[in-house]
Amino acid sequence: MKFDEILTQIGSFGPYQKRNYVLLMIGWILTGPFMGLSVFINGIPDHRCQIPGLENDTYEIQGSEHQRLIDTYIPLSTHDNKIYEQCNVYQIDQSQTVFDNDSHPINATKSKCSSWVYSKQLFDNTFVMKENLVCDDKYKVSLSKTIFFGGVLLGSFMFGVISDTIGRKKTLLVAVIFMFASGISLAFSVNYTMFVVLRFCTGVCAVGMFMTVYVIGMEWVGPSRRTFVGLVIALIGPVGSLFYILISYYVRQWNWIIIALTIPIGLFLALWWFVPESPRWLSGKGRKKEAAALLKHAAFINKTEFSEKVMEELAPEKKEAGKVWLLFSDRTLGCRTVVIFYNWMVASMVFYGLSLNTGMLYGDYYINFLLSVLMEFPGHALPIFMIDRIGRKKSHIIYMTVGGLSCLSTIFTVNYGGTELQPLTTALAMIGKLFSTAAFATIYVISAEVFPTAIRNAGMGSSSCWARVGGMISPFIADTADLVGGTTGTAVPLVIFGGACLIAAGLTLLLPETLNQHLPESIEDGKNFGK
Repeated sequence: MKFDEILTQIGSFGPYQKRNYVLLMIGWILTGPFMGLSVFINGIPDHRCQIPGLENDTYEIQGSEHQRLIDTYIPLSTHDNKIYEQCNVYQIDQSQTVFDNDSHPINATKSKCSSWVYSKQLFDNTFVMKENLVCDDKYKVSLSKTIFFGGVLLGSFMFGVISDTIGRKKTLLVAVIFMFASGISLAFSVNYTMFVVLRFCTGVCAVGMFMTVYVIGMEWVGPSRRTFVGLVIALIGPVGSLFYILISYYVRQWNWIIIALTIPIGLFLALWWFVPESPRWLSGKGRKKEAAALLKHAAFINKTEFSEKVMEELAPEKKEAGKVWLLFSDRTLGCRTVVIFYNWMVASMVFYGLSLNTGMLYGDYYINFLLSVLMEFPGHALPIFMIDRIGRKKSHIIYMTVGGLSCLSTIFTVNYGGTELQPLTTALAMIGKLFSTAAFATIYVISAEVFPTAIRNAGMGSSSCWARVGGMISPFIADTADLVGGTTGTAVPLVIFGGACLIAAGLTLLLPETLNQHLPESIEDGKNFGK
């Protein structure tokens, strides 16, 4: 007897599993905001150099004399979307500097400034404002995002090993405790180094919570309901980001935002006691009596029958012994592996690139991020209705093509549309976010079905690594907007995202359709699959 048969016997998704699932979804939702934490705590408001010698200088104009000082010391910007330069100040020599009728110096030289004043329209205080991560240090903002995803990459490996060693429930406890500790510590970061180290730690712990919650949920559910349960938890994920927006809108202090998001993580410890261990893991470790006790209790709650004798008949599950290099043991399999890796990277790059960099879009900062999050709901729902009707391959090509064309089209609305088409630029970016979400969900299904059973774990694990790479490079692609500058610069990251999506759509043509096909088991099956 297989373990899935036992789960079917006690109820694939009965009241007991549903109760546990609700508890686990709370943990899933509470962890979500930490993936997009940089949107508000690292927000970069409008700013300019501080007027030399004026200690009480503010970004907001205090009066006519203040305006005269600004005109005297701060150069006007050459960019259409900025009034003043953000990184330079005039060196004024009162005996030699000549001014025009508007108090602007004519013959003064510029120099880089070392202190700034910030607009309080969007944020009261962000970590960027605290540490002055602007101008020559602006790259540190993107670097902190990349370091966070580096932590996510490490956590994917680390918590997978820990979970298989000490169990799912204990691993969840470790992740929650360290998530709470690193989150609270992050709120009290005194410098950039401390901040990025703790962001790295939160990345490690966040993915640890995500993975463990997901695994426990899936290992308690029978095969007939597993796909449905997986889709539901993906659909519910953006709820955490909505909570993050609400907190950020009303708090607007970077450290208090972090504290407000971290405290519920600590409170989740009270719910952890009610989360059961995975009986599948217990059985695999030879602890069949403990597994039987949990299954018996589940059957009682579900009002079904369970006999401990079935545990004696349970056949040991075969562990896949595939190695990563076997993914490239054949030309066909290797080609498909490269295509899948690239699609994972692009889907992640576009998803996080559009999620974490809404500040590069036109319109209200908070509303743009809200729209970006809302796009995830239809993005997760779309594959449910399409992949089983027209196929995985066609669906993925449609998602990548439509998303890519939407992002590419922004070059026309930005360069030729003027201010009246700025809302259309944002709308096109949101369409790109919607379809990148759908593509992310679909490439997961394609990968799981294209990789042979013998190397499926190795293939999925490697694909996940490339997704993290996509997340790590996305902040620097967003920074190309500043390198180009002006209104054209706004479209450059979107054009890069769009071009990458179209290439991914073209490469997907090389993959086989997996809908209603017998999936490959051995390496040989994988070589011949779809031929």
